[in-house]
Amino acid sequence: MKATVMYSAGDVRVESVPDPRLLEPTDAIVRITHACICGSDLWPYKEMQSSEHGRQMGHEFVGVVDAVGADVRTVKRGDLVVAPFAFSDGTCEFCHEGIHTSCVHGGFFGVGMENVGGGQAEAVRVPLADGTLFKLPVGKDDALMPSLLTLTDVMGTGHHAAVTARVRPGKKVAVIGDGAVGLCGVIAARRLGAEQIIILGRHPGRIALAREFGATDVVGERGNEAIECVRELTGSFGVHSVLECVGTDQAMRTAIGIARPGGAIGRVGVPHYEEIPNAQPSFYGNITVSGGPAPVRSYIEELLPDILEGRIEPGRVFDLVTGIDCVPTGYQAMNERKAIKVMITF
Repeated sequence: MKATVMYSAGDVRVESVPDPRLLEPTDAIVRITHACICGSDLWPYKEMQSSEHGRQMGHEFVGVVDAVGADVRTVKRGDLVVAPFAFSDGTCEFCHEGIHTSCVHGGFFGVGMENVGGGQAEAVRVPLADGTLFKLPVGKDDALMPSLLTLTDVMGTGHHAAVTARVRPGKKVAVIGDGAVGLCGVIAARRLGAEQIIILGRHPGRIALAREFGATDVVGERGNEAIECVRELTGSFGVHSVLECVGTDQAMRTAIGIARPGGAIGRVGVPHYEEIPNAQPSFYGNITVSGGPAPVRSYIEELLPDILEGRIEPGRVFDLVTGIDCVPTGYQAMNERKAIKVMITF
């Protein structure tokens, strides 16, 4: 089968690799119909050290179940399923608490785990299928497929940022980052009833989409200037909730600078810093810093009806569609900010 393999920074190839096979009775094999490139895939695209064998990429996919192990009970061959970016058993203590990304038997797709491939491929082995896969009530050619695909990561991640930042009806919210996760964070904040939603970004097309999703204000400045602008927009007090969707130290400094006393920050951008900056301002402001890898499996049932009934349209973040053979071009387009998010169809 064809799969996306990254060998070093900037070196992405589509290669023929062995087909996945059932290794455990709890496995499923999924033939992928739709996948995508994630903003987090751009970090190794920029920084990955050279690897002789490469790493199969991708962690967001929808597909049709091709085979199941003897112990799989919740899905069967022919089912259309969505997979969160982390696989989990659904039965451990942390899964029961809704933190599937901390499952004691789980792991992540597309990170080089042994015998677990990536989702930017024609097929993938899904461990712990019963706890991981969610059957979709539509066909594989349904017009809602782009939005359903966002349930694998970005819509659930934007929602997680809003939940951990304690977004509530009537509150003021800021979203740092105008990528797919930030845009989905705008959707989530509006869905949860925020009165004011400030998007921090500077790319016209993304800002226009953010406004359509519910952003009420835009701040294009960065650093101290951004902090001053947000405070001006909020009567000098700052916002109740900050969705930090970037992962840099500057983004976190900004987040702490714009949070009002007693506010909360939901960080879902993978942190590229060792220590959280501005410890004293966050301490003296009683600012809560929360978030982490989104347990999107726990959010699918909540978000799915809003997609099926057309109340939210997160699939609009896909502005470039390609086939598997052109995935390297998709990486380049996202890295150069010529695309917000790339969908791969099979």
